[in-house]
Amino acid sequence: MKDIQYSIADEIFNRFPEFMRGVVLAKGVVNRASPPELVKLLRDAEDSMKKQQNTETLIADPRIASWREAFRSLGIKPSEYRPSIEAMVRRVINGNELPSINALVDIGNIISLRRLLPVGGHSLNAVKQNIALCAATSEEVFIPFGSEQEERPDKGEFIFAEGSVVLTRRWVWRQSNHTLTELSTTYIEFNLDGLPPIGMKEILEVCEEISDLISQFCGGELSFQVLNKANPAMRIIL
Repeated sequence: MKDIQYSIADEIFNRFPEFMRGVVLAKGVVNRASPPELVKLLRDAEDSMKKQQNTETLIADPRIASWREAFRSLGIKPSEYRPSIEAMVRRVINGNELPSINALVDIGNIISLRRLLPVGGHSLNAVKQNIALCAATSEEVFIPFGSEQEERPDKGEFIFAEGSVVLTRRWVWRQSNHTLTELSTTYIEFNLDGLPPIGMKEILEVCEEISDLISQFCGGELSFQVLNKANPAMRIIL
């Protein structure tokens, strides 16, 4: 056994003091193709979103607007690099069904749509070093999901990284191949990111909600913590 540190750097909270991240750990899970019951939950979440939103109301929704404004303040054009939750919802309301990938991925997407917040799942099976949400030096390496081409993040860009290996670029934009959630994944962590108007009460509720779904469909040992300015780090036992 080995333990690593999971931290959020000061520079994140200096810019966004009310930001918080729920971190849900699921160890000993059995991932699988989603059964019909779970696929139905995904389709129900899509149907509900299509009834609630259209392309005009979406960018005005406080939960989406907060991420768009955060990106703008960091010099990122949200129309060019959409926050992951906005990109997902746009796909859904434009009539494009989300593919059912596997149970763990589908659970993350269900919660994203239900709660309208970014949810990122990272397999911990291959992780060996400390992980952190921090500002990039531009020396780190990122290989996007579905590609073999190496990229370098911009200096100062918010990244989620294991050492010098970038797991997510531009805070909540795009994930890498390195911690891809596959059927072989037995240990996973989910990041549930909240900016105002989302607060501690809701982040805790969402952590409970996703934990319940993981337990129901994949089993495992579940735990969670919330990282914020007052509590910026935690330990993970691998």
